[in-house]
Amino acid sequence: MSELSRRSGVPVPTIKFYLREGLLRPGLATASNQAEYDEDHLRRLRLVRALITLGGLSVAAAREVLEAVAEPLDRYETLGVTHYALSAPVSARADGKSARNAEGGERGNGSAAEVERLIERMGWNITERSPLREALAAGLRALHEVGAGYGADELVPYAELAAATARLDLDQLAGIEDRIDIAERALVLTVLMEPVLAALRRMAQENEAALRYAGEDGSNTGE
Repeated sequence: MSELSRRSGVPVPTIKFYLREGLLRPGLATASNQAEYDEDHLRRLRLVRALITLGGLSVAAAREVLEAVAEPLDRYETLGVTHYALSAPVSARADGKSARNAEGGERGNGSAAEVERLIERMGWNITERSPLREALAAGLRALHEVGAGYGADELVPYAELAAATARLDLDQLAGIEDRIDIAERALVLTVLMEPVLAALRRMAQENEAALRYAGEDGSNTGE
């Protein structure tokens, strides 16, 4: 186990916890208190660690992803399970917003209706159980609270950009058949790329603001 810890960078107590929780299968016993761990253990351990520490998943949610990886699911099903599990922290925040907005039922219903309109306008295939429906509706309610009324019509240009980004994301899965590799790639694209995309958007906003407004009051930018 110490060798597995050294190679993975995961502390031994954490590995033991993952073993107790069934997130990592036991190694091959070589003595009463010793076991060997192979490359499959190393790959799975890295995925478990990433799901919990980077993806913010609970042990139960991580187990759900790992069970999906172990099943003979196709690429679409593997991605679906992983994506929905990774969306759980987002939907939990949305549930909190929903509770705070419980008294604003009409506004809440309106936001949910706008989400449905957007899905229909875009022709998107989004399952009824998707946690992102409520996450988007909660975001729209928050915008309405500060007077920024975004509905389906205003969101279409943003949705089109998101669709283009999704195509770039899924292009990276071309040729990947291994389910652990698919889950790892989904983690990268869903969690690790989000702050990168947010930073790129804000940089683009800064650049666009400079192009439109720099020099209006005689000031210079870029210093």
